Amino acid sequence: MAFQQTAMNIDIWRFIASIGIGVEMVNIDAYVSELAPQARRGVYFAMNQFITFSAVPVVAFLGWMLVPYQIAGLDGWRWVAITGAVGAIPIWFIRLRLPESPRWLEQKGRHQAADAILRRIEAQVEHDTGQPLPAPRALAGEAARVRGRWIEIWDTTYRKRTVMLILFNVLQTVGYYGFASWAPTYLIAKGYDIPKSLLYTFVIAIAYPVSSLIGTTFGDRFERKWLIVVPALGVALFGLLFANAGSAGAIILFGILVTFFNNIMSYAYHAYQSELYPTRIRAQAVGFVYSFSRISAVFSGFIIADLLKTSGDVGVFTFIAAAMAGVAVVIGVMGPKSTQRRLEDIAR
Repeated sequence: MAFQQTAMNIDIWRFIASIGIGVEMVNIDAYVSELAPQARRGVYFAMNQFITFSAVPVVAFLGWMLVPYQIAGLDGWRWVAITGAVGAIPIWFIRLRLPESPRWLEQKGRHQAADAILRRIEAQVEHDTGQPLPAPRALAGEAARVRGRWIEIWDTTYRKRTVMLILFNVLQTVGYYGFASWAPTYLIAKGYDIPKSLLYTFVIAIAYPVSSLIGTTFGDRFERKWLIVVPALGVALFGLLFANAGSAGAIILFGILVTFFNNIMSYAYHAYQSELYPTRIRAQAVGFVYSFSRISAVFSGFIIADLLKTSGDVGVFTFIAAAMAGVAVVIGVMGPKSTQRRLEDIAR
């Protein structure tokens, strides 16, 4: 993508890259939910988001430093894209040391492989703590080797959850990417030049990893659905204040608060939607409902662009606030409880 010369070719290669990133996002959610202990799933997802979002201020800083300039005959934005591509290389080596999900192996009938992984994990825990683990309890789980079918997400048990998550993903995208992707544009619309808007965006972007790190302190202390509902309302409130802010200090403050609540909501819902389906269809179901957020991102981008032109940033953030209110209603009314419960129990 970084070396393309036409908009069409850039779009083609970005589309191809997005397929890979989209698959990774779905698999990561399923993987973390299946390996994390039930009492700390929220903390694990918050830590995962912290590591992921540590890249956001780095990219914002690179954008501020590189985008306005040419280096070695290449535009600055191309160097930003190259940096992202190079960063993908270590992932191939990191994944070689990741254990397979024992739950997934059990579903495939590979009981010995699942047992071997669990024994290694238990041995490591005993080594780290210096204490023997308690004897495992006999618990009911999923039936072995039940082949998951995509159509199962519409069965009586999961239909309501599927509808809820489709509506949620359509709405949350408006609030999350409506701010994250458009922040420099809003600042330019307020009269700031490109370098200054990128600088302010970089300062706001520092809140991405920080908010997720803060989330690790209470990731499993509150019910997951309320860690989606309350932050959604926070995005609505502080987004409207951001739109009406007049000074640089107020803009940065409210931008940081919008980012904070967006990212608390983000790690909570990534954990939440992966908890609501059984292992046999988890990745399929999460991929399906999450795909509606990508569709929403396409169309909401056009709506936001039109609103910014016709109604200014106040009109945009009124639209975002309405979407976030919708998130609060959908999850608050339709969402089941999941915090500190076994995946097998939640999926029933």
